[in-house]
Amino acid sequence: MKLIVGLGNPGPTYSNTRHNIGFMVVDSLIQNLQPSNISKKSFEGELYKKGDLLLLKPTTFMNLSGKSVQAVANFYKINLDDILVVHDEIDIPFGAIKLKKGGGSGGHNGLKSIDTMVGKEYNRLRLGVDKPERKEMVAGYVLGRFNPKEESVLDRFVELGSKVAKEWINKPLSELKSLYSKRDGSYLYE
Repeated sequence: MKLIVGLGNPGPTYSNTRHNIGFMVVDSLIQNLQPSNISKKSFEGELYKKGDLLLLKPTTFMNLSGKSVQAVANFYKINLDDILVVHDEIDIPFGAIKLKKGGGSGGHNGLKSIDTMVGKEYNRLRLGVDKPERKEMVAGYVLGRFNPKEESVLDRFVELGSKVAKEWINKPLSELKSLYSKRDGSYLYE
Protein backbone atom coordinates (compact mmCIF):
# COMPACT_ATOMS: atom_id res chain seq x y z
CA MET A 1 0.00 0.00 0.00
CA LYS A 2 1.29 3.46 -0.96
CA LEU A 3 0.15 6.75 0.58
CA ILE A 4 0.38 10.14 -1.14
CA VAL A 5 -0.29 13.04 1.21
CA GLY A 6 -0.99 16.53 -0.07
CA LEU A 7 -0.40 19.27 2.49
CA GLY A 8 -2.64 22.29 2.79
CA ASN A 9 -5.23 24.03 4.92
CA PRO A 10 -8.93 23.20 4.65
CA GLY A 11 -11.58 25.71 3.63
CA PRO A 12 -12.16 28.26 0.87
CA THR A 13 -10.00 30.94 2.55
CA TYR A 14 -6.88 28.93 1.74
CA SER A 15 -7.96 27.16 -1.44
CA ASN A 16 -5.68 28.85 -3.97
CA THR A 17 -2.70 29.76 -1.79
CA ARG A 18 0.93 28.72 -2.10
CA HIS A 19 0.69 26.64 1.09
CA ASN A 20 -2.07 24.55 -0.55
CA ILE A 21 -0.21 23.36 -3.62
CA GLY A 22 -0.03 19.88 -2.05
CA PHE A 23 -3.83 19.80 -1.87
CA MET A 24 -3.98 20.95 -5.51
CA VAL A 25 -1.79 18.04 -6.63
CA VAL A 26 -3.88 15.49 -4.71
CA ASP A 27 -7.08 17.05 -6.11
CA SER A 28 -5.61 16.58 -9.59
CA LEU A 29 -4.84 12.91 -8.80
CA ILE A 30 -8.38 12.42 -7.46
CA GLN A 31 -9.86 13.92 -10.63
CA ASN A 32 -7.59 11.78 -12.82
CA LEU A 33 -7.78 8.44 -10.96
CA GLN A 34 -11.41 8.60 -9.72
CA PRO A 35 -10.69 6.81 -6.41
CA SER A 36 -13.30 5.93 -3.80
CA ASN A 37 -13.75 8.28 -0.86
CA ILE A 38 -13.11 6.21 2.29
CA SER A 39 -12.82 9.10 4.77
CA LYS A 40 -13.56 8.40 8.42
CA LYS A 41 -13.59 10.87 11.28
CA SER A 42 -10.66 9.05 12.93
CA PHE A 43 -8.43 9.76 9.89
CA GLU A 44 -8.76 13.53 10.42
CA GLY A 45 -8.62 14.06 6.69
CA GLU A 46 -10.16 13.28 3.32
CA LEU A 47 -8.94 9.81 2.35
CA TYR A 48 -9.35 8.19 -1.06
CA LYS A 49 -8.45 4.69 -2.26
CA LYS A 50 -7.73 3.24 -5.69
CA GLY A 51 -6.32 -0.29 -5.63
CA ASP A 52 -3.20 -0.20 -3.43
CA LEU A 53 -3.01 3.60 -3.48
CA LEU A 54 -4.26 5.95 -0.78
CA LEU A 55 -4.56 9.72 -1.30
CA LEU A 56 -4.83 11.92 1.79
CA LYS A 57 -5.68 15.57 2.39
CA PRO A 58 -5.41 16.24 6.15
CA THR A 59 -8.22 18.44 7.47
CA THR A 60 -6.37 19.28 10.68
CA PHE A 61 -4.83 22.52 9.37
CA MET A 62 -1.18 22.53 8.37
CA ASN A 63 0.38 22.64 11.85
CA LEU A 64 -1.29 19.35 12.85
CA SER A 65 -0.95 17.41 9.56
CA GLY A 66 1.03 14.68 11.34
CA LYS A 67 -2.04 13.57 13.32
CA SER A 68 -3.85 12.65 10.11
CA VAL A 69 -0.80 11.02 8.49
CA GLN A 70 -0.15 8.99 11.65
CA ALA A 71 -3.79 7.84 11.90
CA VAL A 72 -3.85 6.60 8.28
CA ALA A 73 -0.32 5.11 8.35
CA ASN A 74 -1.09 3.20 11.57
CA PHE A 75 -4.49 1.97 10.40
CA TYR A 76 -3.12 0.64 7.08
CA LYS A 77 0.32 -0.34 8.50
CA ILE A 78 2.17 1.80 5.94
CA ASN A 79 5.97 2.05 6.15
CA LEU A 80 7.66 5.45 5.82
CA ASP A 81 9.23 4.22 2.54
CA ASP A 82 5.73 4.01 1.10
CA ILE A 83 4.68 7.57 1.99
CA LEU A 84 5.10 10.55 -0.34
CA VAL A 85 4.32 14.00 1.09
CA VAL A 86 3.62 16.70 -1.51
CA HIS A 87 4.23 20.21 -0.21
CA ASP A 88 5.15 23.80 -1.00
CA GLU A 89 8.83 24.70 -0.71
CA ILE A 90 10.01 28.31 -0.34
CA ASP A 91 13.71 27.47 -0.71
CA ILE A 92 13.43 26.66 -4.40
CA PRO A 93 12.14 28.86 -7.27
CA PHE A 94 8.52 28.82 -8.36
CA GLY A 95 7.91 25.86 -10.67
CA ALA A 96 11.00 23.91 -9.64
CA ILE A 97 10.52 20.34 -8.40
CA LYS A 98 12.82 18.51 -6.01
CA LEU A 99 12.45 15.03 -4.58
CA LYS A 100 14.14 13.71 -1.49
CA LYS A 101 13.81 11.23 1.30
CA GLY A 102 14.05 12.37 4.90
CA GLY A 103 15.76 15.51 6.07
CA GLY A 104 14.72 18.52 8.07
CA SER A 105 11.50 20.46 7.93
CA GLY A 106 13.07 23.71 6.70
CA GLY A 107 10.68 25.53 9.02
CA HIS A 108 7.62 24.03 7.27
CA ASN A 109 5.02 23.48 10.00
CA GLY A 110 3.26 20.64 8.18
CA LEU A 111 6.54 18.72 7.86
CA LYS A 112 7.44 19.47 11.49
CA SER A 113 4.15 17.91 12.57
CA ILE A 114 4.64 14.81 10.40
CA ASP A 115 8.27 14.44 11.59
CA THR A 116 7.06 14.51 15.20
CA MET A 117 4.22 12.04 14.68
CA VAL A 118 5.70 9.43 12.30
CA GLY A 119 9.42 10.18 11.87
CA LYS A 120 11.45 11.92 9.16
CA GLU A 121 12.34 9.17 6.70
CA TYR A 122 9.40 9.55 4.32
CA ASN A 123 9.60 10.69 0.69
CA ARG A 124 9.00 14.32 -0.19
CA LEU A 125 7.88 15.96 -3.40
CA ARG A 126 8.89 19.59 -2.93
CA LEU A 127 7.13 22.07 -5.20
CA GLY A 128 8.90 25.42 -5.44
CA VAL A 129 6.83 28.49 -4.60
CA ASP A 130 9.80 30.87 -4.22
CA LYS A 131 10.24 33.06 -1.15
CA PRO A 132 9.53 36.62 -0.11
CA GLU A 133 12.23 39.27 0.23
CA ARG A 134 12.40 39.10 4.02
CA LYS A 135 12.11 36.18 6.45
CA GLU A 136 9.42 37.88 8.56
CA MET A 137 7.16 37.92 5.48
CA VAL A 138 7.10 34.11 5.06
CA ALA A 139 3.80 33.36 6.88
CA GLY A 140 1.83 35.92 4.89
CA TYR A 141 3.59 34.89 1.68
CA VAL A 142 2.79 31.16 1.85
CA LEU A 143 -0.80 31.92 2.89
CA GLY A 144 -1.08 34.35 -0.03
CA ARG A 145 -2.29 33.72 -3.55
CA PHE A 146 -0.06 33.18 -6.56
CA ASN A 147 0.82 36.28 -8.59
CA PRO A 148 -0.66 36.67 -12.13
CA LYS A 149 2.48 35.34 -13.88
CA GLU A 150 2.53 32.23 -11.63
CA GLU A 151 -1.24 31.84 -11.95
CA SER A 152 -0.89 31.69 -15.76
CA VAL A 153 1.13 28.44 -15.53
CA LEU A 154 -0.14 27.05 -12.21
CA ASP A 155 -2.27 24.36 -13.88
CA ARG A 156 0.81 23.08 -15.76
CA PHE A 157 2.82 23.04 -12.54
CA VAL A 158 0.10 21.15 -10.63
CA GLU A 159 -0.28 18.72 -13.55
CA LEU A 160 3.46 18.01 -13.51
CA GLY A 161 3.39 17.52 -9.72
CA SER A 162 0.53 15.07 -10.17
CA LYS A 163 2.43 13.20 -12.90
CA VAL A 164 5.55 12.89 -10.72
CA ALA A 165 3.49 11.72 -7.72
CA LYS A 166 1.79 9.08 -9.89
CA GLU A 167 5.13 7.86 -11.28
CA TRP A 168 6.50 7.60 -7.71
CA ILE A 169 4.13 4.70 -7.16
CA ASN A 170 6.20 2.45 -9.47
CA LYS A 171 9.58 4.15 -9.94
CA PRO A 172 12.52 4.53 -7.56
CA LEU A 173 13.09 8.00 -6.12
CA SER A 174 16.57 8.16 -7.70
CA GLU A 175 15.09 7.77 -11.18
CA LEU A 176 12.46 10.44 -10.54
CA LYS A 177 15.12 12.81 -9.20
CA SER A 178 17.11 12.57 -12.43
CA LEU A 179 13.98 13.00 -14.56
CA TYR A 180 12.31 15.88 -12.75
CA SER A 181 14.63 17.80 -10.44
CA LYS A 182 14.82 20.96 -12.50
CA ARG A 183 16.95 23.92 -11.43
CA ASP A 184 14.25 26.52 -11.90
CA GLY A 185 10.67 26.86 -13.12
CA SER A 186 11.43 28.54 -16.47
CA TYR A 187 10.31 25.40 -18.36
CA LEU A 188 6.70 26.22 -17.38
CA TYR A 189 6.77 29.34 -19.55
CA GLU A 190 8.18 27.64 -22.68
